[in-house]
Amino acid sequence: MAKASMRMTAEERRESVIRAAMVEFAERGYNGTSTQLIADRVGVSQPYLFRIFPSKRAIFEAAARRCMDDIREAFVAASEGLSGEDAREAMSLAYIDLIADRSRLMMQMQMYVSTAAAEAAGDADVGEIVRGMWTDLWDTVTDAAAMTQEETREFFSQGMLINAMVAMGFPPEHRLWQGFNFEDKGH
Repeated sequence: MAKASMRMTAEERRESVIRAAMVEFAERGYNGTSTQLIADRVGVSQPYLFRIFPSKRAIFEAAARRCMDDIREAFVAASEGLSGEDAREAMSLAYIDLIADRSRLMMQMQMYVSTAAAEAAGDADVGEIVRGMWTDLWDTVTDAAAMTQEETREFFSQGMLINAMVAMGFPPEHRLWQGFNFEDKGH
């Protein structure tokens, strides 16, 4: 009987590159991440990496899209069958679970920083792409929870505050976390 092949499909290899890129970009940002670091993490050669993606920017965009898609999918799943405050609370708790993976949180933060840096250097395309992803996420959350624009703004404002506090490493017992009710839900 022939031994089953352990080779990855092209889609599996592409996915492994995206996941590795998320970790590398999260740690070092766009400018600090070389494609060699990504290739090394995946275990492929740099030329092979460029057979999957045409450029470093394409890898970054795929990683950013994956990050945002994961968040959107978690929000939609958490809010299914709910609306209003119940949907917002469920999405908030799902988000806390997502950013327990620090590389996912830091990838988000790097998306915002990299967008600003790219635009400062005259590359508006990255900003347009990231803003488009952000707008899609905003619209999905608004629709999924049947929120007003003001409620959506408040939801994302609180999320960005959480991002900043987690990224800076505020421990859960710090006084700035008072008023957040994550402990009540097992978090």
